Amino acid sequence: MEFGIVELSRLQFAMTAMYHFLFVPLTLGLSIIVAIMETVYVMTNRPIWRQMTKFWATLFGINFVLGVATGITMEFQFGMNWSYYSHYVGDIFGAPLAIEGLMAFFMEATFVGLMFFGWDKMSKPAHAVVTWLVAIGSNFSALWILIANGWMQHPVGAEFNPLTMRMEMTSFFEVLFNTVAQAKFVHTVSAGYVTASVFVIGVSAWYLLRSRHIELARRSIAVASAFGLASALSVVTLGDESGYDVSGNQQMKMAAIEAMWETKEAPASFNLFAIPDMEARENHYEIEIPWVMGLIGTRSLTEEIPGIKDLVAQNEAKIRDGLIAYDALMQIREARGQTPDEAVVAQFEDHSQNLGYAFLLRKYTDDPLTATEEQIVAASWDTVPPVWPLFWSFRIMVALGFGFIGTMAYFFWRASFKGMDFPRPALRLAVWMIPAPWLAAELGWFTAEFGRQPWTVDGVLPTAMSVSALGAGEVLLTLVGFVLFYSVLFIIEMGLMLKYIKKGPYMDVPETDSWMADHAERLKCSTGANASPTATPAE
Repeated sequence: MEFGIVELSRLQFAMTAMYHFLFVPLTLGLSIIVAIMETVYVMTNRPIWRQMTKFWATLFGINFVLGVATGITMEFQFGMNWSYYSHYVGDIFGAPLAIEGLMAFFMEATFVGLMFFGWDKMSKPAHAVVTWLVAIGSNFSALWILIANGWMQHPVGAEFNPLTMRMEMTSFFEVLFNTVAQAKFVHTVSAGYVTASVFVIGVSAWYLLRSRHIELARRSIAVASAFGLASALSVVTLGDESGYDVSGNQQMKMAAIEAMWETKEAPASFNLFAIPDMEARENHYEIEIPWVMGLIGTRSLTEEIPGIKDLVAQNEAKIRDGLIAYDALMQIREARGQTPDEAVVAQFEDHSQNLGYAFLLRKYTDDPLTATEEQIVAASWDTVPPVWPLFWSFRIMVALGFGFIGTMAYFFWRASFKGMDFPRPALRLAVWMIPAPWLAAELGWFTAEFGRQPWTVDGVLPTAMSVSALGAGEVLLTLVGFVLFYSVLFIIEMGLMLKYIKKGPYMDVPETDSWMADHAERLKCSTGANASPTATPAE
């Protein structure tokens, strides 16, 4: 294998995956917000809600198309750059992806056309049902993809077959109800809901700052802030659940995220600030909050969270145990066509849970059984992902998450109790905050995927073994091609979104809605406040 093939393949997949995820959160959240708006339209029969639904659905459609285009490219990479991974775990990983295509993607593709072109051909309730089916399909799509990804983080319901040299599914229900996958799903879709809420509030704030489409903007902020506040609180709650799962199933990832080099006395403290030093294997300038990490990671005051150094020692023992399984596996393979010795089979079964750790030695030698003591120790330290990127990515993500809660709570309060009157500084902040949820989402995925290294499937298949037998030049060529192609798509996406945002909604509703005017007049009479629906934020 040529030098650099693993790094280039990882870089290419990371680039395409993180680019694709620019579209996914907005699709997940905006589909639900559009469905909520159309439901209100069906219930109230007020034209302003139809106008809102059609406007935000237009932006959803642009984002949806680009998301589909980039998602298809990702799936091709499994066969192109990760063929051994596809061979090794395809029986398990392929099932959720196939169901996603059959159940979710076809559902979206079937109803999205009716959603956009069926306004005058269907009854209002029927069209609202179609819009909800598009939203449900989008979220179903995320469910099955995250079930596949969750299995990579916590492989359950499968076992290795020494005769086929592949992982084979033993329980579909264990894969389906994997606790990591379920926590990841609800956390991810909630983050998507927050992303769409921030986007809707930001665009609406831009309109209010320019005194355009005031009724649409204020109602949109009211819907998005309520939906976004519930979603932001959900993100934090479910993020805590994800952290609890990681502390039990991916202890090295947890230790790296917390830059916890030594096992601390229970309950462990939380490192609020630190500068991790990978070479010295220690932190500088630590600021700790007592007990917090122990409560988050173990939900107790007595359980320890193992540190990196202790986990490395445990992984070294797993590598040595895995070598026993690897030796038995080679004997079974040599006896192909004949009945293998029962003692050898029993030896393999007793130690097969750590076979993947023996594969880590393939980085240093073609035959793990010939590995030296130094190589075994080096391989055990390879199980530690780079600490400082994980440490800071996680903390920036969490800080942004709490910022979203504060933002949503503020706009919800102004929308619900202050007559939808928003100060100009708050509106400017909302516009500037539009990119923030995408940054948080990308950092979250970086933490989850980078923190799994050096594994493609945690504890089962190292990343270095998963790549295709390609030349580095071939991967570099496709990497450059993807960067150029995706850059063009990004320019098109931004151009279309900005064009339709500047254009604004279809002007099929008068700027002053009689119900809103009456409501504002009553509010003015009862409070003495200036609550005119056409007032600018400066008034």
